[in-house]
Amino acid sequence: MFTGLIEEVGRLQWIRATERGTQLQIIAPRLAENISVGDSVAVNGCCLTVTGQRSGQLTFDLLHETLNCTNLKTLRRESPINLERALAARGRVGGHFVQGHVDCTARVISFERKNADHRLEVALDGQFARYAVCKGSVAINGISLTIAELLPEGFVVWIIPHTRQHTNIDAAKPGELVNIEFDILAKYVERMLASYAPQR
Repeated sequence: MFTGLIEEVGRLQWIRATERGTQLQIIAPRLAENISVGDSVAVNGCCLTVTGQRSGQLTFDLLHETLNCTNLKTLRRESPINLERALAARGRVGGHFVQGHVDCTARVISFERKNADHRLEVALDGQFARYAVCKGSVAINGISLTIAELLPEGFVVWIIPHTRQHTNIDAAKPGELVNIEFDILAKYVERMLASYAPQR
């Protein structure tokens, strides 16, 4: 479980196929000091297990499912990557409950400055539109954000200067893929209501 509050923006060292499968290595000097092999880390919002740690670098094994369902496959050397350690039981939840289970990827439509803040518009496939709620929570690349506006084919969030400066959202460009995780409450409610639907 995570909160969507990014602790460090790491840099991609490499992503490649090895004898153990596909592996991802990230340069993250601050986080690596407090991480052990076996720990969970949200990598651009995707929960991964640390399989190697040394000299300020973290290594992760990637499943085919992970590559297919996230934007990790689009990363290039030196790409900025949002990182967050799993929430400690005694920790404070400053964002919202984020599982690290990416629901889908979505394309950035626009990222424009509006006075001191930035307006981020993201496209959304129709099958996921039901999970987007105005003023509801959403995680984009692992960042806890609030949906400010619903559009016919997407939604809008506003980015304050602090978020832009301390995450990789400032690198967002139209056409790029971002990882999306919707609020877990919406998915539980949908599942529970489905049991009351008329059976055909």
